[in-house]
Amino acid sequence: VQLQASGGGLVQAGGSLRLACAASEGTLSNYRVGWFRQAPGKEREFVAAFSWRGEGTYYASSVKGRFTISRDNAKNMVYLQMNSLKPEDTAVYYCAARSTVNLGPLSNAGEYSYWGQGTQVTVSS
Repeated sequence: VQLQASGGGLVQAGGSLRLACAASEGTLSNYRVGWFRQAPGKEREFVAAFSWRGEGTYYASSVKGRFTISRDNAKNMVYLQMNSLKPEDTAVYYCAARSTVNLGPLSNAGEYSYWGQGTQVTVSS
């Protein structure tokens, strides 16, 4: 599956953005999908993912309550709604996918086999 993230941009603190992850050459509902981000000079970090059971979700503590991961299987899309954005949310955001039989930690980037090219999110103070 090939992934492409979009929807990034420049927003003021407290604002919102919705990122989208589109898939080609594959069906996203057949994969476990997550979002990661990487700020300049920092390691890539986990943001959100669908959990093991159905459409349950799992979030990094830094974004829980502000970000929501969702999917539209009919459109073969996964979204990340980001509210109450903070300057520390500034990063390149990536969507990633992994096999559903992979039971490794959802927050481990190394467990994901497929990555999109990333979309820049900049939050000004």
